[in-house]
Amino acid sequence: MRLHKDGAEKVALPSHPIHRAEDLTQGGNQALIVLHDQVYGLRITRAGKLILTK
Repeated sequence: MRLHKDGAEKVALPSHPIHRAEDLTQGGNQALIVLHDQVYGLRITRAGKLILTK
């Protein structure tokens, strides 16, 4: 699935939430995600890849 930068074109997926990584990081390059009392780090690399670490 591809979204335009303005988010105008969206493809409907069956009940899968979509979250923009830039929104999760609030414009930065890192965010923390909590799952069952465990904290994970999400990082956007300079190459535009995502890394999720525990």
